[in-house]
Amino acid sequence: MSNASHDLLSIVYSSSAAHPYDAEDLGALLALSRENNARHQLTGMLLYRNGRFLQVLEGPEDVLRRRMSIIAADPEHTDVRILLQGTIDERQFPDWTMGYEPVSEAMEGDVPGYRTTFADLDRDEDPSDSLQALRELIRWFQDRAIQLR
Repeated sequence: MSNASHDLLSIVYSSSAAHPYDAEDLGALLALSRENNARHQLTGMLLYRNGRFLQVLEGPEDVLRRRMSIIAADPEHTDVRILLQGTIDERQFPDWTMGYEPVSEAMEGDVPGYRTTFADLDRDEDPSDSLQALRELIRWFQDRAIQLR
């Protein structure tokens, strides 16, 4: 029998920002997220594009579910939608309390699954395209995370 406090959970969610974020705003958000995630044993990555967030969070199931409740109630996020969730055997981002890398226009063609917006990833019509794009983005980010260590 497993104990939820020991089960690792991974959640991918999208949300809309309550207001546009510039580089300074994102820096402050990342600092706060990294501090909170380290304290709660959460890891993951954050993507931001045109007013939309896409985030992967992973950690102990009970802790992560509490964190998601806080995020869903946070006035800085609107339209919080869980796109993927499931238990995992090991973390995808073990060394990142919150990985983030800005993507310049010059890099866009090199990023599999890249989108100018994340709005199409959380539509209900055909989730298979969205899932494939999410997996490609996560793999790309993992590869970059290894290179940037």
